[in-house]
Amino acid sequence: MRRAQISFALMLALLVRTAISPTSAQQVPLQDKPFAEHRIVLQLSDGDAKKQALLLSVANNLLKAYAPDKIAIEVVTFGPGIDLLLSGSERRKQVESLIAQGVRFDICLNTVDTIERETGKRPDFIPAATPVQVGVGQILFLAENGYTVVRP
Repeated sequence: MRRAQISFALMLALLVRTAISPTSAQQVPLQDKPFAEHRIVLQLSDGDAKKQALLLSVANNLLKAYAPDKIAIEVVTFGPGIDLLLSGSERRKQVESLIAQGVRFDICLNTVDTIERETGKRPDFIPAATPVQVGVGQILFLAENGYTVVRP
């Protein structure tokens, strides 16, 4: 039974890796944080205001605990999670403050394209957000490069 589970997990991982290859996902380069002792990616795929607030709180707490030069934090938003990075977001100032402290906020362009296709209007997002073609692909890329994935 255990061997079958391991085989299934390996096959699934191979399928995911094939479906989201580095060449098709077009990830942005890793952050230039040579003194970072910790690397974390915070996933936001939910439009819930409480989860957004929790994510921002976690990022703030990590910066306080480790100092901005000792930790690399990347927030990857996709699906309803991109609401946090829209120009009209009520949390825009908090996001921009974290960006000024070295936190990178990624926005999934697949989600942006889907919204444009469904509504006929491309959503405006804050200019300081980093566009990535595939949000989940970026998370996978970061995890493969030593980042710990957390979904607050």
